[in-house]
Amino acid sequence: MTTRPRVHPVHPLDVFGLRPLGEGLRQCRKAIVGDPLAPPSKWGPSSLRILRPGLALPLWLGRSRRDRKAVIMNLPNRVGPPSADHETTAGYSVRCTYARDYRGRRLTYDSHIGTDFAVPPGTAVVAAAPGVVRRVERRLERGGLKVCIDHGDGLATTSGHLAEATARPGDRVERGDVIGLSGMSGVDGILFCPWLPPHVHFNVLLDGIPVDPFAVDDEVCLWRRGPQPTPDDGSPALAAKPTEWDHATVDALIAGCRSDAARSHLDGIADPDERAFEALVQRTFEPYLFTDRVSDPLTRRRNPRRPALDLPFAAADYDGVIYADTGAAR
Repeated sequence: MTTRPRVHPVHPLDVFGLRPLGEGLRQCRKAIVGDPLAPPSKWGPSSLRILRPGLALPLWLGRSRRDRKAVIMNLPNRVGPPSADHETTAGYSVRCTYARDYRGRRLTYDSHIGTDFAVPPGTAVVAAAPGVVRRVERRLERGGLKVCIDHGDGLATTSGHLAEATARPGDRVERGDVIGLSGMSGVDGILFCPWLPPHVHFNVLLDGIPVDPFAVDDEVCLWRRGPQPTPDDGSPALAAKPTEWDHATVDALIAGCRSDAARSHLDGIADPDERAFEALVQRTFEPYLFTDRVSDPLTRRRNPRRPALDLPFAAADYDGVIYADTGAAR
């Protein structure tokens, strides 16, 4: 008998990342109206594409799919913005104007650089590959509560919109280890519940640059089993060496930071590798803070794409994925 994925109890305030409440509301305001450094987010009629009530309502009620598939509801956008519409000057765009996913379809939106897996709040989220947890942070204006892992060879992942983080900075995790419980923390979850599906926003970065783990043409897919990622099955994986950061480039990036507070914070991190990873996270989620080097590699050498990642959910819960635009009926 096939069992549905487990759902663990989580407090509603944790689901939306609103504890402590005052700080959560401050971050929500920043996301909506911007601040002197952060341009406001950009919305429009095409933003309605992210709302999927038919998918969302059962998930909010804790009902996962009978076939044990996690629904991919958004993919990374493969098309860069026009120069006049760059995120560093024009704000994060939730519009679907120049967006295309790796298949040439529009299961994405303009500024989306991750993969969204729609699952009920309280779903166990696991490490997609072995690595070291470098950062756990909560920013409602940029992905909510997230766990950031360095997997070596320049590869890093972040799992966002979490309700709880069980991993801590410095933890060494193995493939399939639980790092947190899913939620919908972030301003988009707060504003659009219950029409927006709860999901895990999963970013992949290589050499400090956001990349699409799915492949086009002659690219190497970063998922170990191709465009239909599955959980860890215990099979051996390629070994990875510690990431070699280019500290001169990192220092130049930090020197060009427009925020005195952010620059002081980064300069105050004594360990150079930790400072490099922190700068990577800062640049990924707040690129508008940096005047240059916003797309430069941050490693000493360019690391090749390699099949290293598994689905960030446990094999006890999920068997694979299904795309929202190719038959996500329950």
